Amino acid sequence: MKGNRNAIAETIENNVRRTILTRHLNDPAYYERMSALLQEIITARKARAIEYEEYLTRIAQLARQVEAAVADDTPEPLKHSPALRALYNNLKQSGATPSPANVIAEGRGDGAGSGDPALDMAVEIDGAVKRVRPDDWRGVQARENTIKEALFRVLKNQGEVERIFLIVKAQSEY
Repeated sequence: MKGNRNAIAETIENNVRRTILTRHLNDPAYYERMSALLQEIITARKARAIEYEEYLTRIAQLARQVEAAVADDTPEPLKHSPALRALYNNLKQSGATPSPANVIAEGRGDGAGSGDPALDMAVEIDGAVKRVRPDDWRGVQARENTIKEALFRVLKNQGEVERIFLIVKAQSEY
């Protein structure tokens, strides 16, 4: 394998893909983006559209992003909280956040909003979960329902509650 560039490239790709798959539940939206970027790099390598050195540079950059779990365009308030970042990425991807006018009309706006509805919603969900989460809540239906109830008060949509709850449940921060 030492002299075979294709074998080396495939090994690197498999390692990056394995990391993406194992972390996918923590932040599905982010790791779906990383998976798409990986596929783009693989396709370019196989089509010989990029030189091997450029391939190595791009795959190394992707591996650093996967390891850090922080995109370059991540807002500053999210850079230090993986749970908050996961909520933001998934709310932003789904487009399930209300418009700023709806947030204010529903009494959730306190005038200190960021101007980014996904960020404001993620911060609100994060705060709600931290306020109501009981000790050892994972796997105990009644305790999980306490969190789902808090999510419903924020999201007002049962389907979104179930989707976001899976993300909340995957976070060690909660």
